[in-house]
Amino acid sequence: MTAVLDHLAIGTTTLTDGWDLFGRVLGGTWVYGDDSPGFWWGQLRYAAGPKIELLTPTGGPDAAFLERFLAAHGAGPHHLNFIVSDIEATLGRIRALGIEAVGVKLDNPSWKEAFLHPRSAHGIVIQVAQQDGEPDTPAPRDLPEPGPPARFDLIEHHVSDLDGATRLFREALDGRLASGNENAADLTWPGGRRLRLIRQDGLARGGGAAPRPLLPRRRPLRRRRPGARGPAGQAARDDGRTGRLAPWRSARLEAGQPALPRTAAVSA
Repeated sequence: MTAVLDHLAIGTTTLTDGWDLFGRVLGGTWVYGDDSPGFWWGQLRYAAGPKIELLTPTGGPDAAFLERFLAAHGAGPHHLNFIVSDIEATLGRIRALGIEAVGVKLDNPSWKEAFLHPRSAHGIVIQVAQQDGEPDTPAPRDLPEPGPPARFDLIEHHVSDLDGATRLFREALDGRLASGNENAADLTWPGGRRLRLIRQDGLARGGGAAPRPLLPRRRPLRRRRPGARGPAGQAARDDGRTGRLAPWRSARLEAGQPALPRTAAVSA
């Protein structure tokens, strides 16, 4: 059984802003996306590191979770996703740490998912999912040509209980402890995926920038034909530039670009 940090999801009311930053500026290339009840989602890939997923509400009662998040926090990081090979085994390891998942949906063989509430998961919604195949969907018409390739090098998250958070990401979600001390821990997954946990006392819900629980329902995936790869879904080559998502409550954009309100800091 394996778990891999797959993507960081970012909620936004204006997709074109996200496409411009994460595509045109930081070199993200289209992977796939689709409509789900109440929201639309789409993912971009980088030369290394996790993907970025953009979420935007599309109306109706199923959009309420994302509309609440955006009203409370504005555009910004919403959840971490881990793709697992055996979701029931992963949920067993999570329960062994005293954490109960919510929004557990295991009836769709193409996409099984569960969520960890930020109160249990050190201040951030965590989605675990078992995926069978990938959807084959065209890139949005308003997605710009990607900029120079970049690496998504680091996600940094602040937590009150560093030891407990480290146990969750190591013991239940297969992170490898690359380095650590009493104030910080770096965990890695294959493919250049890296999460840094920073100890900070007094955080609400035990961690930084905690959103409301995410409980969306994805439609069954349309599988991509074996071996089919479109040029927009191919990973960009690494030319040495890096994209770094720094502390989640930051609102700085470091690359000579104008600041984006309530988004995480990015440097390239």
